[in-house]
Amino acid sequence: MSTIVNRRDLDFLMYETHNLDELLERERYSDYDKESIDAILDLSQSMAQDKFQPFAGYLDQNEPKYIDGKVEIIPEVKEALNAYKEAGLFASGYDYDMGGMQLPCVVHQSLSAIFVTANTSVTNYIFLTQGATNMLNACGSDELKAKYMPKMVAGDWYGTMCLSEPQAGSSLADIRTKAEKLDDGSYKITGTKMWISGGDHEMTDNIVHMVLAKIPGAPAGVKGISLFLVPKHRVNDDGSIGEPNNIALAGLNHKMGHKGTTNCLLNFGESGDSIGYLVGGENQGLSNMFHMMKEARVAVGMAATVIGLGGYLYSLDYARNRPQGRHLTNKNPESPMVMISEHADVKRMLMTQKAFVEGAHSLILYAARLLDEQVSAESEEEKTKATLLLELLTPICKSWPSEFCLEANKLAIQVLGGYGYTREYPVERYYRDNRLNHIHEGTHAIHGLDIMGRKVRMADGAALKALALEIKKTISAASAHDQLGRHCQDLGAAMQQVQQTLESVSQAVDPSLALANATIFLDAMGHVVIAWMWLKQAVAALDGQAKGNANDAAFYSGKLAACKFFYRYELPKVKASFELVSSLDDTCFNLTAEEFIGH
Repeated sequence: MSTIVNRRDLDFLMYETHNLDELLERERYSDYDKESIDAILDLSQSMAQDKFQPFAGYLDQNEPKYIDGKVEIIPEVKEALNAYKEAGLFASGYDYDMGGMQLPCVVHQSLSAIFVTANTSVTNYIFLTQGATNMLNACGSDELKAKYMPKMVAGDWYGTMCLSEPQAGSSLADIRTKAEKLDDGSYKITGTKMWISGGDHEMTDNIVHMVLAKIPGAPAGVKGISLFLVPKHRVNDDGSIGEPNNIALAGLNHKMGHKGTTNCLLNFGESGDSIGYLVGGENQGLSNMFHMMKEARVAVGMAATVIGLGGYLYSLDYARNRPQGRHLTNKNPESPMVMISEHADVKRMLMTQKAFVEGAHSLILYAARLLDEQVSAESEEEKTKATLLLELLTPICKSWPSEFCLEANKLAIQVLGGYGYTREYPVERYYRDNRLNHIHEGTHAIHGLDIMGRKVRMADGAALKALALEIKKTISAASAHDQLGRHCQDLGAAMQQVQQTLESVSQAVDPSLALANATIFLDAMGHVVIAWMWLKQAVAALDGQAKGNANDAAFYSGKLAACKFFYRYELPKVKASFELVSSLDDTCFNLTAEEFIGH
């Protein structure tokens, strides 16, 4: 049993739930079929298990070190990344015209996720490079693309994004990094960037930083932010590596998880000129950076999901092979012990993990399918619908798995008992790694403000209307199955609560009070969307059962049980949350700092 991927479930989600086979019939993806996709996933699983997973725990306990101004990393990291590059997998995230494989996003996300589960810290270097490259392709000049992209696509050079600063954090309006234009059209970059994952190391000849900065005289706040490409080493006209670009590594941040990924404090222009090049137009930096961040937010949601999956698969295997105790009705101490998977509360913890992880996995693949629809749908109407749905669901895709697949990791630790809290077992590392996804690519609260303050109202509510219509389609399909009738009613009622909550909040005079409980709304809305995902899976499972494959009988019945579990144990929780948000409760809103502990 693999502890990094469940290929049967992945097939179920890709083909039976989200119809990847239909996508492969389109011209854009016509070079692929199920056999070729299976071969790519087989390669990914084999490489992840052989080259990435074996040293994940060792890397966690031997994180990068800052010595004499440079980073030292255990050699296994570079060896794994080189194997990934030599297999051509860096190209999985790019189109043909970039030198890539032009895989469906559903497949690219799936193969990438296998490596995330195997060794999260190492895959961060890949993910950041692919995101920076796609952003450069979308926004950069032909000259910049010709000079930098081929090396990045091949995995010879890596990429980062440099947003945060020590004094600003998530408040990008307050960044201070400055970009002064030079006579040759380049810019002199000065300032400090903080929390830069992959920001410095010696594993590649060059690191291409995507840096947010302000040009003197630019408008205040986020309207005055521009985006710059700033390489660690300057690049000569012939593409060869030039002199250092005076980006100083001031130190490493040591986080609770992702310990094998360097996380850096970088000083630009401290010991000489750091030269950067404008990507896109002046003062368009934030919108250009979002080319990377939107992709990154779905990818973070996938990472949170499959780190939860790693904990689930490991704890499930452990529970099925760990004898301890006896059934409560058995009073004979000399009788054989049972596996802990036979105990009711262990079953509850395992089922909670399954419901959260497989529900989130379905959502992320649905979002990936929407990304595919944006570039391959036959009509503009379908492309527009996909864009609306993706805009609305992205905050949930990033945040819900980061919250609830983390809860799955917590339960995985508990299933192992005392062993789960030790470093000899991977589940405590999974928990620490996953906890960081709460803050990656926008904090949980920011996404609550985004969905409630903007996304549900965008285009005069068109995105929410599109979502409601898609959910109605699923309810209609599910209503043909008698055993799903109650679930259909419950999901319909939950969507009505969403609408009623938004109507109530829209009556608030104070917009700050209206958004005071936006995070509560985000979690509850996420539960409704995951309930929808489970209803889609239940319909697919019943269709699968009808085909009568005896080998899949337990798999399909397990899907139906997980759907029932989510509707009985989890979906009812949203009622109290929506009522709280609707009431415009001001308990936290009106608190003063002094009231927490006194003067």
